[in-house]
Amino acid sequence: MDWLEYENKNIARGFLSICGVDEAGRGPLAGPVCAAAVILPENTVIEGVNDSKKLSEKKREALFDVIKEQALAYSIAFASVEEIEEMNILNAAMLAMKRAVEGLEPRADYAMIDGNRMPPLSIEGECIVKGDAKSMSIACASILAKVSRDRLLYEYDKEFPQYLFAKHKGYGTKAHIEAILKYGPCKYHRPSFLKKIYNKK
Repeated sequence: MDWLEYENKNIARGFLSICGVDEAGRGPLAGPVCAAAVILPENTVIEGVNDSKKLSEKKREALFDVIKEQALAYSIAFASVEEIEEMNILNAAMLAMKRAVEGLEPRADYAMIDGNRMPPLSIEGECIVKGDAKSMSIACASILAKVSRDRLLYEYDKEFPQYLFAKHKGYGTKAHIEAILKYGPCKYHRPSFLKKIYNKK
């Protein structure tokens, strides 16, 4: 498999600074959605990098610093629980991706977005379905986004240990749902995501 197929295709089209973009945390019941954008040096393949969902937490953590060291530029951004509630999770994910791209220094002139929806960017770009398993830049972005969000949930766990955030990272596991029903939600929960739980009662 050619991890640089999309990067090289766009270099051949004349783009000089191509970023891969991905997000983490659309599905959880708690916490913000996180996005990352990564620009790698030309012809760079980082050993061990893959779609973050295919890697162990230990492997993602190890690669996190390697990616940051090797990238020409990277940017990590969030959209808050309040923004998720205000504009819905899809639009909040688009906002986080937009913030990540705009936070790059040096800036990118082309963005490759994981998925099938394009955030509102001021530069050209394309969507690549399952891009985190096809593009090195997007795979790196998926790792930065996932690790950054997970680390935040570990902090939430210290504040609210009863929800076991460190274990499930905010996703709707049985233990998490039982904790919400027992203790009620905390400030990090997404109210619109909890309606189904309460409707099942």
